[in-house]
Amino acid sequence: MAAPRNPFPTVDIIIEHGGGIVLIKRRNPPYGWAIPGGFVDYGESLERAAAREAKEETGLDIDLVKQFHAYSAPERDPRFHTISVVYVATGNGVLKADDDAAEAAVFNRGSLPTELAFDHRAILEDYFSGRY
Repeated sequence: MAAPRNPFPTVDIIIEHGGGIVLIKRRNPPYGWAIPGGFVDYGESLERAAAREAKEETGLDIDLVKQFHAYSAPERDPRFHTISVVYVATGNGVLKADDDAAEAAVFNRGSLPTELAFDHRAILEDYFSGRY
């Protein structure tokens, strides 16, 4: 019997900070601006993964406000099938790009970069329109 193939669990964190939301410019493919986030480690809760990824990529400590929505379309990540649980959080501290983030900046709905990675434009449209 073949071993089961399962999607990879991930988290993304919409961090409200400095009058907008934080995005990172990815250092590794797929390139583009993205909501901070990443893979959940074995034995790690979704909430702990969100705090860890936010700190690693942005230098910010976060306070989780709410679990926003889960996104699971098989094509959302061009590398492989992922399921992302997205959180909304507030950021505390000084924003600085780190880990696999080449840049980090604050954007608002009207200033989003053209090149967003993954399905992050759709996620941000849901967030800004208050869909969830």
